[in-house]
Amino acid sequence: MKKAEQLEIDRLSYERALWAEGVNAVAGVDEVGRGCLFGDVVAAAVILPAGLVLDGINDSKQLSEKKRDELYDVIVANAVAWSVGRVDAETIDRVNIRQASRLAMKLAVEGLGTAPDHLLIDAETVDLRLPQTKIVKGDMLSQSIGAASIVAKVTRDRLCADIWDINYSGYGIKDHKGYATKVHREALLALGPTPLHRRSFLSRYATEQQTLF
Repeated sequence: MKKAEQLEIDRLSYERALWAEGVNAVAGVDEVGRGCLFGDVVAAAVILPAGLVLDGINDSKQLSEKKRDELYDVIVANAVAWSVGRVDAETIDRVNIRQASRLAMKLAVEGLGTAPDHLLIDAETVDLRLPQTKIVKGDMLSQSIGAASIVAKVTRDRLCADIWDINYSGYGIKDHKGYATKVHREALLALGPTPLHRRSFLSRYATEQQTLF
């Protein structure tokens, strides 16, 4: 067997096991933006048709922006159902980033037009009474989770470029996507935080301001 074929089988191993048991509505769930200083944490849930194989699905961070955009269109065109959940900076500060990420995942699952029978989740659990499997590095090991990773990443990147960068010009949001780059940190020093900056994250950097800024 060729190496590429083996990787494809591995990426579908969790799904195939569930499909073999008659569990067809398998939803992959993942989030992006967990480590950002700015903006929402965004999660996606995707149910792909049982037996469907999509070439190129992988952890969204391993793909180029062009490839993510191409795969996003393929995923949403073929999905049985897909949904996005968002949790804002104020909530992140109030409940902490892990709980906010879990909440975004829950909102994404609840937004699906088709009820899932089983959740495959990247390194997390969701507060829902649904059978679920937590998979470390799931966005690399599961086609469903990888698809959710791509949908979440493209959605958040478009928010950064098309809305947040325009509303809060001068911070370079469309380029660094809210992460703690040198440009972003310098903008924060010059302009101060916006209402969409995560105050709980900024306080960590303030204690190391001399080295980080």
